[in-house]
Amino acid sequence: MRVLAGLSTLLLLAAAPVASSAPPAPAPSHPILGIWKLSLPSLRCSETYRFRGDGTTLVTSAEEVSESEYRIPDKPSEKGFYKLEDRIVKDNGKKDCSGEIMKVGAQATNFVRFHPSGGLFLMCTDESMEACIGPFERVEGEEA
Repeated sequence: MRVLAGLSTLLLLAAAPVASSAPPAPAPSHPILGIWKLSLPSLRCSETYRFRGDGTTLVTSAEEVSESEYRIPDKPSEKGFYKLEDRIVKDNGKKDCSGEIMKVGAQATNFVRFHPSGGLFLMCTDESMEACIGPFERVEGEEA
């Protein structure tokens, strides 16, 4: 999926199994819910992630439009990270910001760390700040 999955490949993220049934809905107050933008100035591109309350996302990245199912716990780990599991279920077959074409069924596991303000997060390959992308910035005033 866009840079998320593209970096997953580049950073050798392990694919996590995600059940094929409908994803569990996150808590209505979960900080992931809403619209987030990842700006990629070096690629002259940005990606928009709409994390919906039903456990699905809609992502736009350059010409790509995709949908995925995600799982995320209601509370962070003791280290302050949320484990995010994602599986692409639909894709228009067009190139994302990194020039990749994502495949339906592609899976990724990442770890999300929110800024205390709730307006930013980083997405990391593990529960450390060693290999992360971001910041993802909350887009205010639009519905997810």
